[in-house]
Amino acid sequence: MSTQPIASQPRTETAPRRVWCNFHAALGALVATIAFLFCGRNISDPDIWWHLRNAQLTLQQHHFIRSDSYAWTTHGMPWINSEWLAEMAYYAIYRVAGYRGIFGLFFVLAEAAMLGVLVIATQVSGKVKSAFLISPLAVLMSVVNFGPRTILFGWLCMAAVMLILWRFTLRGSAPLYLIPVIFLLWVNLHGSWLVGLVVCGIFVAGRLVQGSWGSIDAQRWTPAQLRQLTLTAVSTLAVLFINPYGYRLVFYPFDLAYRQKLNIAHIEEWASVNFHEPRGKIVYLLLMLVILLAMLGRKRWILTEVLLVLFAFYTSLTYIRFLFLGALLLGPVLARHLDFLPPYKREIDKPWVNAVFVAAAAAIIFFRFPTTAGIVQDMKEKYPTAALHYVQTHGGGKVMNAYAWGGYMIWTTPDLPTFIDSRTDIFEYKGVLKDYLDITGLKDTLAVIDRYQPRFLLFQPTDPLVYMLRNTTRWHVVYEDKVSCLLERSTP
Repeated sequence: MSTQPIASQPRTETAPRRVWCNFHAALGALVATIAFLFCGRNISDPDIWWHLRNAQLTLQQHHFIRSDSYAWTTHGMPWINSEWLAEMAYYAIYRVAGYRGIFGLFFVLAEAAMLGVLVIATQVSGKVKSAFLISPLAVLMSVVNFGPRTILFGWLCMAAVMLILWRFTLRGSAPLYLIPVIFLLWVNLHGSWLVGLVVCGIFVAGRLVQGSWGSIDAQRWTPAQLRQLTLTAVSTLAVLFINPYGYRLVFYPFDLAYRQKLNIAHIEEWASVNFHEPRGKIVYLLLMLVILLAMLGRKRWILTEVLLVLFAFYTSLTYIRFLFLGALLLGPVLARHLDFLPPYKREIDKPWVNAVFVAAAAAIIFFRFPTTAGIVQDMKEKYPTAALHYVQTHGGGKVMNAYAWGGYMIWTTPDLPTFIDSRTDIFEYKGVLKDYLDITGLKDTLAVIDRYQPRFLLFQPTDPLVYMLRNTTRWHVVYEDKVSCLLERSTP
């Protein structure tokens, strides 16, 4: 095996300089357009509402949230607001630009992450055309996390870390000092920082040995590089504890993994990939592509790539939540091995053609960007606005609500405490999540409801629970529309 680092291999493309609108910009605009078209035109995510309320309360009360004040089932329980910094960003843009601003922020985050895949894949492969070829697949894998979600900050941090680590792996030098800074932000933005640490460990482990096994090569780090990596690792671990909750925030991802069993078992985004669905077929296509490249590709694999591919498929197949991670990890590797396209040549670049693509992308985004009226109308079609108004104007009382509507209640009707909402963790600790699953699963439903003694039940009209309660004498419908059905207890 040659000990020559990959960085010293001949570059296959001419650098895209001195062209006022180059081919790289045109391809980036196309990727941005594809991603935008999959962003939808609404912000109807069940989490964004309590994120906004958290940020609002934190600023009003001048201290970080440490206990629950939203739900009547868990009021006063200790709670860690692990995504406080991302919430501040969404709330700040909301104060400036309203609901359109929230859409704009999540759009920018998703776009930045997808363009990050393009940039990293170009860096790793040396060919922007190969990088662009895998970009649409990356977008399709990542759609599961498109929306006004705090996890987008986490994936953007992941892209930044990977850009640095790939550069260090291939060229032997990179601004490693930025990695602790990124993790300092990341630990306060989202709990996905732990996955980032695992990916960092894979990059380091991929070059702790040297040798050749079949079509796989590995080259050991130099002593100087190991010292740099060790210093970076120590600094990164230290900055994780710079947060409002100390060690409890650092250990929260482990709490999620080992303590919140019902959360992982029943919440949709923690489900495994279903190969009968379109996104499952995309993952299957990528798996077959990797196998074919390993069997027929001309390029040799480096150990780091193999480890990243294995980790990407394990996480993506196990939890659809991590399909975005799979796109970040697989994209650069696949681009490096798709070397059948001719290289980019600066001398034949046509700036005016590139400019047309960039202008067309900007026009599509501008004219299809959702209006405030459109976003509000979508909210009315997905949330029980009228039913909540009925409760408020008829004396209030305890409302047993659908899981997906709890966050909306926290934001729009803070005077009506929720039974449950999509924070999930605190409700699993108290046993409320298990009771909710029993209620909606029609398992000893009436007895469990009676234990909580709610005045109202608020669910979708098509929910089996509503059908059952319609046929009892204990509950009767007091309000119903296409979105929701509100039932009131008939007997005290």
